[in-house]
Amino acid sequence: MSYEFSELGQNLGRGSGIEELMDDLGHALASGGSEIRMLGGGQPAQIPEINAVWRKRLEELLAETGGLERAVTSYDPPRGNPRFLEAIAQLFRETFGWKITSENVAVTSGGQTAFYFLFNLLAGKMPNGDRKRILLPLVPEYIGYSNQGVSGDLFKALTPLIEKTGEHEFKYRVDFDRLEITPDIAAICASRPTNPTGNVLTDEEVARLSALAKEHGIPLILDNAYGAPFPGILFEKITPFWDEHVILTFSLSKIGLPGTRTGIVLGPPEIIRALGSMSAIAGLSNPNIGQQIVLPLIESGEILRLAREVVQPFYQEKCRLARQAAAEIFGDDFEWFMHRSEGALFLWFWFPGLKITSHELYNRLKKRGVLVIPGHYFFFGHDQPDWRHRQECIRVSYAMNETVVREGLEIIAEEIKKCARLADTDAKDHSPKG
Repeated sequence: MSYEFSELGQNLGRGSGIEELMDDLGHALASGGSEIRMLGGGQPAQIPEINAVWRKRLEELLAETGGLERAVTSYDPPRGNPRFLEAIAQLFRETFGWKITSENVAVTSGGQTAFYFLFNLLAGKMPNGDRKRILLPLVPEYIGYSNQGVSGDLFKALTPLIEKTGEHEFKYRVDFDRLEITPDIAAICASRPTNPTGNVLTDEEVARLSALAKEHGIPLILDNAYGAPFPGILFEKITPFWDEHVILTFSLSKIGLPGTRTGIVLGPPEIIRALGSMSAIAGLSNPNIGQQIVLPLIESGEILRLAREVVQPFYQEKCRLARQAAAEIFGDDFEWFMHRSEGALFLWFWFPGLKITSHELYNRLKKRGVLVIPGHYFFFGHDQPDWRHRQECIRVSYAMNETVVREGLEIIAEEIKKCARLADTDAKDHSPKG
């Protein structure tokens, strides 16, 4: 029997890049085995010191009168646990001097859900019949945004400037000369640091984007899933930014609690109230357990110390080792560039002149037990859909064991060399005979 899906059903139920990523990740983690080199997902690394904190907190909850009940046997209000909301507001007030209260804070069932709510709240088909879109000032951008519009494509994305910063290194930059806020733009959105590239918008770039948003009366949304102040997977010094028209999102996933599905949104009270309403309609309330695990760490500020002294140094060293391995393995046998690593969990590789698509490369690597993410998925809403660059890139996670990362990079190098050899053979076969 065949069923007819609605427009919403067709958009959400017909497959996506994020589904492919999570399906690969889930099966790889479930099946295990040394033959799988899982370099494709956003699964955070297992940090023993951080895991010990979660274990201790769970033990404390079990020992505390009413602790278990608060964590798993009762509903919180749709916007989140009131004590947790106040703790978040207090943390940001005391740390950064921001004039916010608990009315500026909402919890969602993970950061992904936060963006599903935010994008569809602000953009799409409007009551007067107009259609609004979300402007991405810099692509490639997070794959998980791309299919979230309930009424179709929501995004307008700008081609980045490419700056060569080393022999095998480059950086994307916002092309402010071409950045235009047209009447159909409902909000500006960027991740900081950017998933997939590890790019970090500078303080100056954020200030310029904020000024543009404010001038046009729209929000600036900054995704801090990897950013400041927690989990703090940043290798560049930046200043956390907020203003009355700015919406910030945070998550407990990358600090080590992805299974709790706890997203945090800081923004204007009108937006925050709407998110609470959407949470009630979509899921009654949000998971309690993540909020209860980290609550005393937020109230004491300990979460900032863990991010600064444990999480950030851990990932910076893993990133250094992965970049060093890539330089050693790729060498000068073919043309390649790696985006400057300024944060997040990924290396973003660009292979200029790659003769196959990034998805074909993904499939070749998958057959050899190496899972990456093909680059074209990260260029949704792009104003130049035929730009060849988007087919020449892949995202590789360095969060796995160093041996697994090195083995994966070696197989990637082998496949790139095979593509180069096949291209050379094809060129000779089609060359004019003398």
